[in-house]
Amino acid sequence: MVGFPNAKINIGLHVTSKRPDGYHNLESIFYPVNLTDAIEIVKTDGHFSFTTTGITIDGKPENNLCIKAFKIMHNHYNITNVNMHLHKAIPFGAGLGGGSADAAWVIKMLNTTFDLNLNNKKLQEIALQLGSDCAFFIENKPSYVTGRGENIEPIDFSLKGRYIVIVKPDIYISTPEAYKGIAPKPDRPALPDLIRQPVEMWKNIIVNDFEKHLFIQHPTLSEIKQKLYEAGADYASMSGSGSAMFGLFRHEVDLKGLFHGMQVWCKEL
Repeated sequence: MVGFPNAKINIGLHVTSKRPDGYHNLESIFYPVNLTDAIEIVKTDGHFSFTTTGITIDGKPENNLCIKAFKIMHNHYNITNVNMHLHKAIPFGAGLGGGSADAAWVIKMLNTTFDLNLNNKKLQEIALQLGSDCAFFIENKPSYVTGRGENIEPIDFSLKGRYIVIVKPDIYISTPEAYKGIAPKPDRPALPDLIRQPVEMWKNIIVNDFEKHLFIQHPTLSEIKQKLYEAGADYASMSGSGSAMFGLFRHEVDLKGLFHGMQVWCKEL
């Protein structure tokens, strides 16, 4: 069985408060994007195996979310071993949710492969054990996300017909670095209300709270955002805690020559 885990972008990201458990409460609109990895899962009577191609995956194999997802399903539902292959194309440390998407797809694909018949609510509960973003990719629909990311409310919202340009510079931003400069701000207009305004107005009303301090530390990110606007974007922003930047366009554009030495994709939404 083959699946294609997709990336997401954040349209706005408000950090609203710090929680007693040390995490932060946030609100954001998660929107799926057709930039994908590929996963193949095949049943086997032998040992479990996990191989990769594409972008080199850093870290110890046992920390990979795909392997963790398989172990949870294997331990709880007594499924047999599988041969799993991941082709990695969504960049790391980008705020695009690639690792979370991969884990969610493994859960969904194992559910189908072994006829477990688990509903989406149960699959989301499993996904939350792996990370706050993982549960979003179970239904994989535009959603209003709150709390640590575990509260997911699908919304009737579409950017169909527009194009997105994603730019990933050679910058890695760790989660501790991203949150270090955050000053939570409660009581702001809710993002589901703000996105109902014309996209051309978002520039003045929809913000990603991480940009303010991360742009100071990494001026390249601010420069990318400015170039996206100069190239005709109706709205440009950082996704998540970065370092990927994106711009929303009315027409397909080729901006690879504008961002030398960076990864650039243009996708229809």
